[in-house]
Amino acid sequence: QVQLVESGGGLVQAGGSLRLSCAASGSFFRINTMGWYRQAPGKQRELVASITSGGTTNYSGSVKGRFTISRDNAKTTVNLQMNSLKPEDTAVYYCNANIARYNYWGQGTQVTVSS
Repeated sequence: QVQLVESGGGLVQAGGSLRLSCAASGSFFRINTMGWYRQAPGKQRELVASITSGGTTNYSGSVKGRFTISRDNAKTTVNLQMNSLKPEDTAVYYCNANIARYNYWGQGTQVTVSS
């Protein structure tokens, strides 16, 4: 089994920064793509950013230029550096990892941006 544990969420004022981290543990050979999704109240879950094992990144247009996704050396941890946060970034953020063509999800971490 695979577990994804997220950390770094919290409350921040508009214009501030937060860094989310997601660590994968369990039995696996490698993780392919890892990413972050978010879901705001009354909204559907949407992709925020993703990164492949080779380092190719993909960002939602609403966060491009403000957020940066990265992976550690072992590529078992994915980070999301969020700068210039806006109230509309408020959502539950979920970590995702693709392993052996199966998608695993974290429990989510709340990010709240106040104005």
